[in-house]
Amino acid sequence: MRKVIGIGETVLDIIFKGEQPIQAVPGGSAFNAIISLGRAGVPSMFIGEAGNDRVGRYVKKYLTDNGVDATNVNTFAESKSPISLAFLDEENDAEYIFYKDHLHDQLDFVYPKVQPDDVVIFGSFFAINPVVRPQVVGFLDYAKQHGAILYYDVNYRASHRNDLMKVTPNLLENYELADIVRGSDEDFEVMYRKKDADSVYRSEISFYTKKFIYTRGAQPVELRAEGGFCKQYPVPTTETVSTIGAGDNFNAGFVYGLIHHNITRADIEAGLTEQQWDQLMECAQAFSANCCKSLSNSIDIEFANQLKKQ
Repeated sequence: MRKVIGIGETVLDIIFKGEQPIQAVPGGSAFNAIISLGRAGVPSMFIGEAGNDRVGRYVKKYLTDNGVDATNVNTFAESKSPISLAFLDEENDAEYIFYKDHLHDQLDFVYPKVQPDDVVIFGSFFAINPVVRPQVVGFLDYAKQHGAILYYDVNYRASHRNDLMKVTPNLLENYELADIVRGSDEDFEVMYRKKDADSVYRSEISFYTKKFIYTRGAQPVELRAEGGFCKQYPVPTTETVSTIGAGDNFNAGFVYGLIHHNITRADIEAGLTEQQWDQLMECAQAFSANCCKSLSNSIDIEFANQLKKQ
């Protein structure tokens, strides 16, 4: 049976409306996606680290409670769990402040068994962080050699704008390793000061990988692929409670679609049909829209149970 492996950071998101905290929930880019996939009944595991504290114990329990294998979430002595403060505005979009004990950035894990057509989700600054880069790229190489599909979410925050020069080689290596790259308009504005899908794809992405998804919040999703294929996908109107995790759950839905519609790495290498892209985008947008209806950073249990019946 195919499985999904997420590799990334863990964080406790404390969510504010106005100046008052209204929710605290474990998060992280690949983490949010893997929680949704676990809830949807997809065999899932997570690779990362958690603080040696009460929050870290909560993070690991949250994974297992949602059906995710947390064997490779390690804890190091004297480490503290990262915290994110997310302030929701009137449109329920979030502005973030991060607190992290960078002195304890490390990653130590045994490579899980990877089978052909398993999927690896990776992204955000974690995937290019020089401190853990050797371990991350070693695992990505290993997974690709064993036939996994690599899905990369760029997710480059403005807080790392000044780090771009030193991490660019890692970024380009990720583009080259990935079978599919997704990024938002905000990511590429921060990185390249470019604001449209075509210029980003032509000048920054297409040399390394041909399959590119460009998301723009409530604006239509832009798809670019080999052979000059391009298509727009309107975003369904959704009444949002929080947009935290919207992009992460777009990723989760896309990966769910790969497995649900039995799309393999061989299919991806041969070039996906328009029908296959349509199926994947439908799943991605359904997950993202559902996530926006709550403060949980992931799809809700009711939606997950509906998926299990399909």
